[in-house]
Amino acid sequence: MEADALHWAIRTLLRPLVRILLRNGVPFRAFAEHAKKAYVDVALAELALEDRKPSLSRASVITGLTRKEVSRLANEVDPDPGVAQRYNRAARVISGWIRDRAYRDARGKPASLPLENGKRSFAELVRRYSGDMPARAVLDELLRVGAVRQLRDGRIKLVTRAYVPRTGEREKLGILGTDVAALISTIDHNLTSPPEDAMFQLKVSYDNLSEEDLPRLRENAGKKAQLLLEDLDRTWSRHDRDVNPNVDGTGRKRAMLGIYYHEDDFAED
Repeated sequence: MEADALHWAIRTLLRPLVRILLRNGVPFRAFAEHAKKAYVDVALAELALEDRKPSLSRASVITGLTRKEVSRLANEVDPDPGVAQRYNRAARVISGWIRDRAYRDARGKPASLPLENGKRSFAELVRRYSGDMPARAVLDELLRVGAVRQLRDGRIKLVTRAYVPRTGEREKLGILGTDVAALISTIDHNLTSPPEDAMFQLKVSYDNLSEEDLPRLRENAGKKAQLLLEDLDRTWSRHDRDVNPNVDGTGRKRAMLGIYYHEDDFAED
């Protein structure tokens, strides 16, 4: 039955989330409040009847919450830690540093850049790929998460080819919110759309691998995934109007492709 499959999926996807919540001191009551808020937001924004304004009464009926709770939660403002904006801006700076030939050295690698002084500087890189963010603020962010380091002569050296915070639980939790939400939205789209409109959603999975082989397989996957993402980045950036203002077209759409690696012990159930 579909209901059984859905309930199994809910419990399965909640377990790793609950592990994170408990580790960070979030009790069930707080999680339940977040769940209520999400129910109300979706009911009002996405499940409203055509040609009618969102109704608190209808939201109450379809969510099972009282009208008073729906009203309270509808007026509650979501917290904004600013993680998503920092994540996107920092990622764009690193991507431009890797992709743009103007910021490569003689070997074709990302060059170590002076903070200011000239078109081939960190400040100019930030201006080109992160809009109006001050170069110092972006530098502080990248230094804090371990993406760059400052050399003795003052130049800035890129030490990682992706914005994956090595420090700071706040940023890693922010990625949980943005990336996992995108994956679930893709699955939702594929559940409700005809096959010809399906979004890409595939994985490679084997369940009888030796522990000794995993480090080599993990390294191989990381290298190939990095090459693919950098190749896609070069192609997609030519169509992004922030990077290439001469691109024509209407609307403002967002697209992404994420790759992750996971391993654990196989359980027969």
